[in-house]
Order: sequence, then C-alpha cells, then structure tokens
Amino acid sequence: MKRKIVLSLMLLGIMTGVSAQMFTQLDTLRGSITPEREWWDVSYYDLNLNVDPEAEYISGFNRIRYKVLKEADVIQIDLQQPLRIDEVTQDNQPLEFTSIGPAHFIKLKKKQSKGDYNELKVVYSGEPRKAVRAPWDGGFSWSRDNNNLPFAATSCQGLGASVWWPNKDHMYDEVDSMRISVDVPKNLMNVSNGRLIDTSEGDTTKNFTWFVSNPINNYCVNVNIGDYVHFGEKYEGEKGPLDVDYYVLRDNLDKAKEQFKQTSMMLEAFEHWFGPYPFYEDSFKLVEVPYLGMEHQSSVTYGNKYQNGYLGRDLSGSGWGLKFDFIIIHEGGHEWFANNITYKDIADMWIHEAFTAYSENLYLDYHYGTKASAEYVIGTRKNIRNDRPIIGPYNVNKSGSGDMYYKGANMLHTLRQLLEDDKLWRAVLRGLNEEFYHQTVTTEQIENYISKKTKKDLSAFFNQYLRTAMIPILEYKKEGDTLRYRYVDIVQDFDMPIRLFVDGKEQWIYPNAEWKTEKLKGATLVFDENFYVETEQI
Repeated sequence: MKRKIVLSLMLLGIMTGVSAQMFTQLDTLRGSITPEREWWDVSYYDLNLNVDPEAEYISGFNRIRYKVLKEADVIQIDLQQPLRIDEVTQDNQPLEFTSIGPAHFIKLKKKQSKGDYNELKVVYSGEPRKAVRAPWDGGFSWSRDNNNLPFAATSCQGLGASVWWPNKDHMYDEVDSMRISVDVPKNLMNVSNGRLIDTSEGDTTKNFTWFVSNPINNYCVNVNIGDYVHFGEKYEGEKGPLDVDYYVLRDNLDKAKEQFKQTSMMLEAFEHWFGPYPFYEDSFKLVEVPYLGMEHQSSVTYGNKYQNGYLGRDLSGSGWGLKFDFIIIHEGGHEWFANNITYKDIADMWIHEAFTAYSENLYLDYHYGTKASAEYVIGTRKNIRNDRPIIGPYNVNKSGSGDMYYKGANMLHTLRQLLEDDKLWRAVLRGLNEEFYHQTVTTEQIENYISKKTKKDLSAFFNQYLRTAMIPILEYKKEGDTLRYRYVDIVQDFDMPIRLFVDGKEQWIYPNAEWKTEKLKGATLVFDENFYVETEQI
C-alpha cells in the first residue's frame, strides 16, 4: 500500500506540474521567455572586453544585433550584480532602463518594425562574481600559475552568462555568430571560442579577437587568460581536415603533448557514434584552466591535471574509468549533446548530461569493446541517488536531479538493449545530431524522435526514468519450473521487456503491473544486469 501511495503522489506531480519548491519573481525573470524577450531574435553579438587580472576587474561593451519579430518598445537585457550597466544606446542615442535584479528593461525610442534588424550597445564594468567552486558555481576563476603569473577563466552554466557579460540570458535563443575581442596584460594571452582572427598590441595590453561562425549558446562563450603556449594538429574527420588546437600553461607543454593524444581517439569514436563534429568551421580546442573543465563550444576547457580518470579516480569502480581522461572524453562529448543539441529550458538538462555521460561508455565500446562499456556504465550505478526526478521544474531556471548523469546513462544503455540492434541504435544517435543540428530542443522533441525512429512507443519508459525517482522493481518467485513475476514502483503502462538467462540460455520475459507466469526449465536464473531495474525475490 505504501508503494501505491508514493506512486500516486509522484504521478500527481507529473500531471499537474506541482513542485514542492517555491520560486521568486527573479527565478521567473531569469528562467522564462518573458514578453520583453519573446519579440526579438538575437542574431549577432560583438563582445569587447578589457580584463585586469591584478585588480580582478573587467570593463567593456556588447553590441547586440537582433531581428524584430513583432512590434514592442521594451527589451530585456540581463547582467548580474555586482557588474553594472554604465550606458545603453541605440543609434548613438542614450536610453533609459529600469532593473529588477539582473534583468534590465530598456525603453526604446526607435520604432521596432517587424522584420527590421536593429542594434543596441550596452556598456558595462565592475568586479564580476568570483566562482567559488567552478564549474558548478559560476563566474570568474582568478588564480596564479607556478610562475606566479595571472591565470583566469570564466564558467557559467546554470547561473547564466550574464554573470560576466550583458546578453539575452535564456537558453532558447542562440546567437547566429559572434565576435569576442579581449584585452589582457601584454605578457598573457586570451583564448576564446571559434578562430583567432586578429591580434594587436598596445602599450601595456595585447588584444585577441576571436570569431564564432556557428550558432552558440551564451553559457558556452568563454574567456581564458594565461601564459599559454600553443600546439596543434589536423584530424582527418568525416567532413575533412579538422583543425585541433591546444593552449596550455608553459610548464605543462610536455605533459599536454602526451595526454592530449586522446583527443583524436575521442573524435574518432564520437564521429562514429554521433556523426560529424558539429563545428568544423570553428575548429576544436582544448584550453587549460584553473578549474576542472567545461564544455565551452569549440573551446573546451581542461583542468584534470594530465591524468586519466576523474582527477585520477575511476567513477565506475570497474577499472575501465582509468582507460581515459574523463575531461577530454566527457567534455568533448558535449560538443554533440549540449553544444550541437541544446536544451531550451534547464529543466531538460538531462539532454546534455545523460547522453554525454553515456558517451563515456560509447568511447569505451569503440576502443575496448561492448563488454568494457557495459561494465563501466553498470559500475556508475553506485553513484545514483534517486532523490528526485531527472527533469526539473520549467520556466524558473532550475535543473532536475544530478542523477541525470549516471541514471540517464543507464537509461540509455537499457534502451540500447531493448532495440537489440546496434546498427539502429547508432542511426538514432547520429539521427538526433542531424535532425536537431545547431538547434535548441525540448524533452518532448527528443522523446518523439527516438520513438518514431525505433518504431516503439517509449512514453511510459521515459516517464518512468525521467519523471519519477523510482526504479522499476521486478518481483519474482520461482517454484520448480514456474516463474511468477511482475513490476512494482512503476508508472501507468510501463511494460518493459527484460532479458534473463536460464542455465546460461537467453530468454525474454514481458512483465507489467500484473502477475504473470512463465515456464522455465533450468536450475539457475540470472537477470541481465544491462537493464536498469532492481530485482526482488519474494
């Protein structure tokens, strides 16, 4: 009875969207498509920034070019305190604005006619928020290298790019292209997204200008400042030669040249499983930073200390996690799931993290075989908490459970078993990256695509693993040659088949919420661990 009550309450939350959490006006302004956001489509950012690492101070401006979708006279631009907007202009005319927390509502003088392209210039300055525990806590990371030179970088997923530069800070609207121009002290270098198109020197500073030609989400834009040295290679990929560049601290060059050999192995495995690298025009870079790492598009950051595993640890306990550098493989996988296919609302963050956590065992599958990949992903189950659903509440900038990583990966691994067709499974993964190429998406779009491609109704499957914190429990009782079984702790219509082995011989059963009976002749009964369910003999 207790299980039924818990399930009923969970399903009530699914159907009504009820959440026990309380959200504020600021949560809504940050996480929803407000009226002051919906009327315009951002097309180009021209970000100009001066960074003073000694003072931990930044100043600059962003030119925001946009297309008018419908007439309006107030536009929302986001910038988080303690940074301040010093001036906003359009066509050189100063504009007034009011602010509610990080949301700044600018009153426009010029008529905004549908179809027009207009531009704002937002000038700003201040001491940006310091990241306490990057990349989970966003902002600027200020540090020093072994030679006591400044070493700094940005990271801002979840918290929002407006923590360090003014923009339309919502995931649904990606800018089509952008220019990133950064002035740093003369003895340092800045590395950002895309390709380096220009450098110039002043009396005490040096400018580095980068250009991103593909759509990019705000949180993927980054600034990385240090005493960098550069080396690179060309990877012969599915779309031809891909420029691969590495920027590392001077003292780490030899270690990087050895450790970063895994980059081409990553690209080879993921182009096989997911399709061509999505940003050939902008190249691929690994950039050393003073924190663990992050998936910044075409400028993936690295801080795993030149060792395999996750800071030297195997997250699975299987041994296979020490066969690869976690940051190179995981953050590299995000180029497909996060940067190519991007969630519209952070509630659907599982689209990034489940597929990318799953990419770790697909990397192992490609280079070490299916058995290795299965042992790895099954081993990560010990990290699953089942504390709350993977999908979070919408329109308030709130993600779901951290189980989106390991539980999400095991959900996808389970789905692979159900298909019994790796050729089809690979076609699904590659198809997602083709169908939603350079797009922002919802969970519903991903679910519908996979169901259509596999010709299976996966509604209950996704409801179970994404929208509840329950793991299906297969209750069973074997008496002689008879097996009785059923699922409990499941959503309505959940009837996932499962593979088992009777005296080593493969067999499938088809449980649902009702008791079923099966004739099984054999002494030993083993349920396939590749299915993410719990079994309970009664």
